[in-house]
Amino acid sequence: MRTTKDRIRHTLGFEIIGLLIFAPLASWVFGFDLQLMGGMAVVGSIIATVWNYFYNLLFDHAMLKLRGDVHKTVLIRVFHAFLFEGGLLLLFLPMIAWYLGITMWEAFMMDIAMATFYLVYAFVYNIIYDKVYPVP
Repeated sequence: MRTTKDRIRHTLGFEIIGLLIFAPLASWVFGFDLQLMGGMAVVGSIIATVWNYFYNLLFDHAMLKLRGDVHKTVLIRVFHAFLFEGGLLLLFLPMIAWYLGITMWEAFMMDIAMATFYLVYAFVYNIIYDKVYPVP
């Protein structure tokens, strides 16, 4: 199992790097002002950070109970990323619609695009993180 300190490092690194990539990219793709997208990204990052910590803790406990270890195969990483993004979608969707003044459908389509970005990003980030900071 990872320590609390390691989980915090993982989560903060994920969110900071993600923000630095996502905000300018989203501003360009969706045509909203960088400050507006940056503000949305920061709030989303806070929501995602809290969700990330608890989600990964619960996921690892479930893996430990079901498999006896927390080492993740590529297939488990794919499953892990999809579940994470699905939960985040439910938490984040209403905020996007309200903050940007768009319909829930438009927010859903935007969230799907963001989830796709973060799905790929989470997959790559976690593989790299596991190699740089392997589970003891």
